[in-house]
Amino acid sequence: MRITYTTEPAPDPGRRNEDYVIAGPDWIAVLDGATAPQGVKSGCVHDVPWLVAHLGAALAQQFTTRPDVDLPSALAAAIRSTMAAHENTCDLTNVDSPSSTAAIIRCRNGRLDYLVLCDSPIALRSSDGRITVVDDDRTAHLPGGRPYSRELVRSLRNQAGGFWVASTRPEAAREALTGSLDVGDLDGVLMVTDGVSRLVEWYGHTWESLASTAERDGPGRLVELVRAAEREYGPKNGGKVHDDATAAWVSWA
Repeated sequence: MRITYTTEPAPDPGRRNEDYVIAGPDWIAVLDGATAPQGVKSGCVHDVPWLVAHLGAALAQQFTTRPDVDLPSALAAAIRSTMAAHENTCDLTNVDSPSSTAAIIRCRNGRLDYLVLCDSPIALRSSDGRITVVDDDRTAHLPGGRPYSRELVRSLRNQAGGFWVASTRPEAAREALTGSLDVGDLDGVLMVTDGVSRLVEWYGHTWESLASTAERDGPGRLVELVRAAEREYGPKNGGKVHDDATAAWVSWA
């Protein structure tokens, strides 16, 4: 299993990267922390980079010490571990507590297991070149349509009929999109945060072209392309001008 990735913060002065990537010999996890709206009190003394780093470290411990753990169980345990790390300093009942997406793949016994929670999609390219995108897009289908009010989003976060994120409810891991494929049916996997998937959603690229570019030029080229598109065309649909951007390409010899 060959893993290459690039992760960069948004090109804003003083910006810290709220994306996080961590990988082992046969697994990789891509996390995208959610930036709290200005003025929102999260009840937490920690920032989003703290959250994603602790989630990533806890996932690494799961895959290192429990090689047979299934992906939802590993993510649920990582959420519990992260909660335990700040339950004595922070209000974990606050619905605005820091949160993160999660995209995970792991090879085991000739199978590729995958998990996607919230909007960090995975594109699976089969040996015949077809792309299957696993995209947990529930945030795009909340009641009433966009633009969503802040109160609506708060009321539907980690709730049935809303959307699910890695935050303070371990049961969210069971709401993720999951599956398993024969590794022999695949020749590559692209994993991105929404700072890169905007190439498809906003700027007219295809998943096929993103996978080909990552394979040929490396995932860093996707970040270069998204920065160029942001400068030339600006944001769409009321989104951020720039976002943290992460892309990972996984292949097999």
